[in-house]
This record gives sequence, C-alpha cells and structure tokens, in this order.
Amino acid sequence: MEAGTIDTLTPVLQSADQWHEILLLLPLLVALEAVLSADNAIALAAISRRLHDRARQETALNLGLLLALVFRIALILVAQWVLNFWPLQLAAAAYLLWLCGRHLVLVFNDREEGLEADGSCTDDAGRPHPPGHPHEHVAVGLGSVIATLALTDLAFSLDSVAAAVAVSDRIGLVIAGGVIGVIALRLTAELFIRWLEVYRHLETAGYLAVGLVGLRLLLRLGLPDLVPPEWLLLALVAALFLWGFSVRNPVPGAASPTLAEAD
Repeated sequence: MEAGTIDTLTPVLQSADQWHEILLLLPLLVALEAVLSADNAIALAAISRRLHDRARQETALNLGLLLALVFRIALILVAQWVLNFWPLQLAAAAYLLWLCGRHLVLVFNDREEGLEADGSCTDDAGRPHPPGHPHEHVAVGLGSVIATLALTDLAFSLDSVAAAVAVSDRIGLVIAGGVIGVIALRLTAELFIRWLEVYRHLETAGYLAVGLVGLRLLLRLGLPDLVPPEWLLLALVAALFLWGFSVRNPVPGAASPTLAEAD
C-alpha cells in the first residue's frame, strides 16, 4: 500500500492547483510513502537479504530499485492501458500471493527441520550453527535478486500508479510521486534489513501483509463489493507489524539460561 492508494488524499491533492501548494504537500507525501510502503519494503529487504552480504545487498537494492523506477515511469505513461488490462493486474495479484504462500511454506518446512525463518539453523538452545552447516541455505545470484526486486515492486506499483493517475493528470507530478516512493522504499528497506536480523516474526509479518495486498488486488478484479475499507486494511497491517516486532531473535554467542545458571 502506498500514499497514492489512500482515497482520502484525493480531494487534498486535487485542490492543490499551484506548484507552491504541491511543494507544501511533499513532506506529508514523503512521510506517508515511508509508512505505507512498509509491506513493500519488508518484502524487498527479505529478498535482498538472501545474498548474505551487506555490500551485495545494498548493490541489489540500488540497482533493483533503479530498475523499479524505470518500470514505474513506464507504467505511468501507459496507465490508461494498465487500468483496462485486467490480466496484468491478475498476474500482479497472483505474484504477490505466491510470494506470501512460498514464504509460509518455507517457514513451515524450516521449522520441521529445525531451521529459522531467515535461513539460519539453530541448535536446541537457540544458538545459530556456524557457516557451512548442512542446514544453511545457499545464497542466490546478484542478477536474479535484482530482477526479483524490480518485479516485486512492479506488482506493488500497479494499484498505486492507477490511483495516482486518477488523482492528477499532471504526468510530471505523478512521476515525481513515483520517485518519492522509490526513495522512501530504499530508505525503509535498509532499515528492515537490520530489523529482520533482530525480530523473529518480522519477515513472516511482512509477507502476510504482502498477501493482504495481493488479496485486495484480486478482490478488486473479481468481487469489488468485498474489497475491505482502507481503515480495516491499515489496521490489519498495523496488527501484523506489532506481532512482527514482538519477539527478538537470540543473540549469537549468548549463553543459554541453563549454562548461565550452571556457571
């Protein structure tokens, strides 16, 4: 979800006829983009984290979101076609639901095998096994991560771009909004990469939010009367993230309570 999808912003943006009025709204739009793109950002952070190297993660985010910006601008230029081409929106909804479902299956399988959701393996005391352990997942290539990042943002962007074009016919303003959205994504994704290493349920909470976005897209196509109101969707996403930040991962190298008591 992004700022462009919030219907209550429509009259505010439409009433800003002068550029100086629009500039006054930019801080609000930047703040809203940073908050409302959290579900997108956490998915991008989780995808880039597969590289297991901070420098390569940042490279993937930079290049992936640069490619995503190109896709967003292309979407804006052909927005009217996108609005009328339901198979593309159906594909985006299916892709987001697939991302969510695949993560949930991996989490279930990893728990069955004693793995953590982030791909690390722990012993019975909750301590991670050293690198090279047979349960460690194999990192993927940089190019495939960049492509996945751009494709994921494209799926998220369909709904927001359509809403933004419906709000304003100023292509320059809509493109500026797309640039703001990508910058906000880059900043929040960097934060989520760090938080994913700290909080046990955060990645799963983010993917469940991704599933909600995909379900919303699907309902808008097939059963528009059943699309949940904005406040309900925002409340569900907020509840998921509260759960995501509720439990911390064990600190690597920290002694278990049994060992501490024995000492």
